[in-house]
Amino acid sequence: MLRRFRCMFTCLVLGVGFFVGTPVSAEPQLDLALVLAVDVSSSMEAEEQGLQRAGFVEAFRSSLVHEAIRSGTTGRIAVTYVEWSGAKDQAVLVPWTLIDGPEKAKAFAASLASRSVRQAGMTSISGVIDFSRDLLNDLGRDTARRVIDISGDGPNNDGRKVALARDEAVAEGITINGLPIMFGRSQNSPEMDGLDAYYRECVIGGSGSFVIPLHDPEQFAMVIRTKIMREVAGIEDRESLLIPAQSRMNCVTGEKRKDDDLNVQKQP
Repeated sequence: MLRRFRCMFTCLVLGVGFFVGTPVSAEPQLDLALVLAVDVSSSMEAEEQGLQRAGFVEAFRSSLVHEAIRSGTTGRIAVTYVEWSGAKDQAVLVPWTLIDGPEKAKAFAASLASRSVRQAGMTSISGVIDFSRDLLNDLGRDTARRVIDISGDGPNNDGRKVALARDEAVAEGITINGLPIMFGRSQNSPEMDGLDAYYRECVIGGSGSFVIPLHDPEQFAMVIRTKIMREVAGIEDRESLLIPAQSRMNCVTGEKRKDDDLNVQKQP
């Protein structure tokens, strides 16, 4: 019932009748459906959260992003902003919004800027992938590309295995891109070590998928703007943005660390 209501609300947000009566063979009505999935787990420090939010707000105020949207085949994209933490903790902060010009992009940015920032608990990348799949399926498939944009500062440590969630989403034609946040704590902390390779091996997938690691907080806004422009444009040549892994990453490293921590706490 909740999902059915959410789908009805989505259609109203994007415009009454937008998908009604569209022939099966018709061209897509959207260039992109984009889920912005943003980490608010307890490992995210206040500075990281503030910069992350400001980066997304500034991206949709940017004339470069406006031009990228306008340059698409239809000049129309749909975007929603989701905050996530544990396996059962995902919240839609800004619902599906049709953007077909600067004014609507700026309105999306204003809506996002008006929302308070929160901090939650665990880190379930698999949980937000599953949640985002539902959002994309509720929206419908009348779009050229469907993308989940995940930013976070640690590996999956709650819910089901991230690679399984990733593979199921990719099998449905969804692309997952990653922005691993690699500053704020000690660069030698377990969460930071190899996070870019972890995202490359365990999180992203699908046509044209890529990772852009973030090492400098002063580059937050620029990196987010670049990432969104790339997703809107659907650029396939991505070699410069991929992070090659020297060896296969252990995709349950976050779960193992959590179990190790729990075992230490139980010791007398």
